[in-house]
Amino acid sequence: MTPHVWIDVPNARFPFEGVCTGGRPRPEDLRQARNSGVKTVISLCAPSECDNYDEGALVMALGMRYLNIAVAGPADLTLAKARSLAEALSEARDSPVDGPVLVHCASGNRVGALFAIKACLIDGLTTEQSIAVGRAAGLTTLESEVRCVLAQR
Repeated sequence: MTPHVWIDVPNARFPFEGVCTGGRPRPEDLRQARNSGVKTVISLCAPSECDNYDEGALVMALGMRYLNIAVAGPADLTLAKARSLAEALSEARDSPVDGPVLVHCASGNRVGALFAIKACLIDGLTTEQSIAVGRAAGLTTLESEVRCVLAQR
């Protein structure tokens, strides 16, 4: 995978090799992502957050893979959603058209929250290590909710 691909999405972060996280991309950001080699876009936005364009249709028209793992709010910060994210990232890495991945929500906060839950409940990191992973991926105001989820393990 390409180590870091610059994509001009809001709150862009690069927490792992070949992974960009951040806020919702504009159509021009998706074109930039494709031109930078991104092969998969994973949106955590709920369908009710639709913007002025059909992101999934545009991503596929640009020749990238599109996945939606809807995380509408704290109630959706679950092990099942973290597993879905882990599976999507694994599929992107194991794909014959392997390439960088863009994972986003509206701001990047839910992305960081889900990465933190994945880090603890799937990858086996400690709570503090998992929170650090989440912060690196965009976790901000959902940290207390993430800590509650991790405390229930």
